[in-house]
Amino acid sequence: MEAVLRAIAEPRRRAILRLVSDTELPAGSIAVHFDVTRPAISQHLGVLKEAGLVSERRDGTRRLYRARPEGLLEVRAFLDEFWGERLEALKHEAEGEERKRDGERHRVD
Repeated sequence: MEAVLRAIAEPRRRAILRLVSDTELPAGSIAVHFDVTRPAISQHLGVLKEAGLVSERRDGTRRLYRARPEGLLEVRAFLDEFWGERLEALKHEAEGEERKRDGERHRVD
């Protein structure tokens, strides 16, 4: 999970993941979206690949990249633990507020 977190901590890598989330793209097509060199994009793609966040497929001399959403599953499960607790607390708070409003309405009626 640490490799994934380090990989997505960098804004360009998150942008690369968005670019290849729906389609396969070669490194050159990815690089045109950024103000850095193509070798820099290749380094970012290497980090994403090592973290399991992108797959690489060779098509002749080209390398095509596509996001691997399953690479984020462990991070998502970790974050969902906190989100689930927060949603449960929010639900209890909302239900308490609803009961309070219902009680006030009955006193006014």
